[in-house]
Amino acid sequence: MTTFEKVHVGIYDTLADWEVGAAIAHINKDQWQKQPGRYRVVTVGLTPDPIVTMGGMRIVPDTTLDQIDPADSAMLILPGSDTWDAGDQAPFAKKAREFLDAGVPVAAICGATGGLAKEGLLDNRDHTSGAAMYLDAIGYGGAARYQDVPAVTDQNVITAGPPSQFEFAREIFARLDLYTPEVLAAWYQLFGQNDPAGYYVLAQA
Repeated sequence: MTTFEKVHVGIYDTLADWEVGAAIAHINKDQWQKQPGRYRVVTVGLTPDPIVTMGGMRIVPDTTLDQIDPADSAMLILPGSDTWDAGDQAPFAKKAREFLDAGVPVAAICGATGGLAKEGLLDNRDHTSGAAMYLDAIGYGGAARYQDVPAVTDQNVITAGPPSQFEFAREIFARLDLYTPEVLAAWYQLFGQNDPAGYYVLAQA
């Protein structure tokens, strides 16, 4: 029987579909993986109730936040949504702290970076978001560590802004050791830079 490592993905109403689409599609099944079938995406809700994404898709969570354990996870991925700024997803930020304390990486994009900032998880880490002023408005202590780049990885935390889904995915793949460096570069060349030359490297892989 094949054993998969779980990659947990938080889901909640108004989840921004595009922000994690590239990452989860290739994590779950990809012919270029270093170890085919190594990971499986597991969706996590605050409750067992279905959520509706920003794009109108209805998703039933595989499990709930109180049921997941960092020891049983390879990573926690937190997409953006309209509900982060209202504080509705604060339990996910607290769970992110639990993951990081256990040495398990966390990836956050768009509004989810604001949730990590409120939780104090970006105070001592290099990070990015949609804009510096967005995090500044939260009143966090990490402004000096803000990087004006598409995506950043530091001390087990991956952050990215809303237009940077492919850079976000690239950092996630690197942290999960999903691809060889050559394949990862070709993947980003094809999908992130729209350069068909990357396809030929992937085809050979």
